[in-house]
Amino acid sequence: MAEVREMTIGVLGGTGAQGRGLAIRWAKAGLKVVIGSRNAERAEQAAEEIVEIAAGDVTGQDNAGCAAASDIVLAALPWEGHAETLKSLESQLAGKIVIDCVNPLGFDKKGPFALPVEEGSAAQQAEQLLPESRVTAAFHHVSAVTLADLTVDDVDLDVLVLGDDREATDVVRALADAIPGVRGIYGGRLRNAHQVEAFTANLIAINRRYKAHAGLRITDV
Repeated sequence: MAEVREMTIGVLGGTGAQGRGLAIRWAKAGLKVVIGSRNAERAEQAAEEIVEIAAGDVTGQDNAGCAAASDIVLAALPWEGHAETLKSLESQLAGKIVIDCVNPLGFDKKGPFALPVEEGSAAQQAEQLLPESRVTAAFHHVSAVTLADLTVDDVDLDVLVLGDDREATDVVRALADAIPGVRGIYGGRLRNAHQVEAFTANLIAINRRYKAHAGLRITDV
């Protein structure tokens, strides 16, 4: 945890619900956060709003500035712009821990479903696009609503962290642990990210049926 507290956390897509929710919790925990967006003004506005909610050290920049200024970068991007955005930031993300939390999902009258990804998963696509980065996968199953609601003191959730770089996954696990109630749990190699991303469709179906904000807990660990 001490190591994470000395790092700057960048959130690409920090103006969206998932990225914003995580940024709120990390700011509340005392971590330095940079919000990234295609539009710098939108990022700055989102950062100001987060400071009003959670206090902390939060600033906003365009995506390139966010990536360059951060030690760890969370990719909380729309799937449609995932590849294009990450490819454009290859140089800024070189040598850094990148956390991919993107869920490639489709929706029709029957509900949510996992989309096929040529590389195997969004995380594996990120790994191919960012050969000089330390790509991990995590934070797929967090409820943006719960994260943004600071009346919820402890978030009842385990975060599966996947990756091939042991040190990087340990840092990401510590980043998850920074949120009260959350545990970071190693979930396997990056090649196993597909089923973690796809399971989000099941959780959305559960939440719709039971009007809940369900997450995951891993037993006996």
